[in-house]
Amino acid sequence: MPLPASAYTTLTPDTHICRLLNGLWQVSGAHGQIDPARALPDMLAYHDDGFTTWDLADHYGPAEDFIGQFRRVLRERNPDTSNDSLAFTKWVPRPGRMTRAVVEAAVGVSLRRMGVEHLDMLQFHWWDYSSGYIDALRHLAALRDEGRIRHLALTNFDTRRVEQIMDAGIGVVSNQVQYSLIDRRPERQLSAACAARGVSLLTYGTFCGGLLSEAYLGQPEPRPAALNTASLRKYKNMIDAWGGWGLFQELLRALRQIADKHGVSIANVAVRFILDQPAVAGVIVGARLGVREHRAENARVFSFALDADDRAQIEAVSARSRDLFRVIGDCGDEYRR
Repeated sequence: MPLPASAYTTLTPDTHICRLLNGLWQVSGAHGQIDPARALPDMLAYHDDGFTTWDLADHYGPAEDFIGQFRRVLRERNPDTSNDSLAFTKWVPRPGRMTRAVVEAAVGVSLRRMGVEHLDMLQFHWWDYSSGYIDALRHLAALRDEGRIRHLALTNFDTRRVEQIMDAGIGVVSNQVQYSLIDRRPERQLSAACAARGVSLLTYGTFCGGLLSEAYLGQPEPRPAALNTASLRKYKNMIDAWGGWGLFQELLRALRQIADKHGVSIANVAVRFILDQPAVAGVIVGARLGVREHRAENARVFSFALDADDRAQIEAVSARSRDLFRVIGDCGDEYRR
């Protein structure tokens, strides 16, 4: 069944995305092995079901190579519809002097791996705010203006730096940040600043690595050995900082009541809440290619709307949590400690 029109949005006048992006961090090796022979058919199934937008990075193992193979098959199947797929990669360089040659070489690698003449979008991450990122972004903007990058974006930049970058005349279309019912730091400053400047948010961690689901409702706090993926370890730490397992169980119970009311899942409710927030264009959903898929379930996020009572139930639990903006800092600060 095709996704409804509400499943898509206009990120830019020439870029129409699915609001649930297929995340390829899962192929990086941090979540178990992915069989390449099974990955490609699964990617085609995602595309055929309407999940046409991919999020990846230069350091996500074979992710860019997978996209290259996937797009070649799409072109062979039907050249007229191969452009329906969008792939947003990232460049995550080590801090250092950013010359035109360094930047151009990195972009060239992604172009070759993905088998394209231009990148649909390049999302830039920088580890150290002390220097270098403005230089890198100016070179990336020049490559965009030359046609090798269609759109330039950010990932894990805080409010102050997004504003600084825009004030420097470097146009970016989105900023990818962690945003979930556990981590609502974007609501403090970033969402409003981005909305004011026409910058959309793409969010990750919205499922908390799968912890925001029925599988953990009523369950004892998992031991470290049970947290067997990078996502589970990362987002369990976020839950601990937010308020702990007891409060998390209260949140899951509230979400279960809301989900039952609408005939959907806990994960659907968690994602719907974030999709409804200002400036949010899309939520990234990890794709365990060839291992398991939840496309039919995920599509149900577009089948219902949260009402005022639903939001009040969620806020009643959130009001008793710790303020992660005070605990961690602004969006992305956890990467620069």
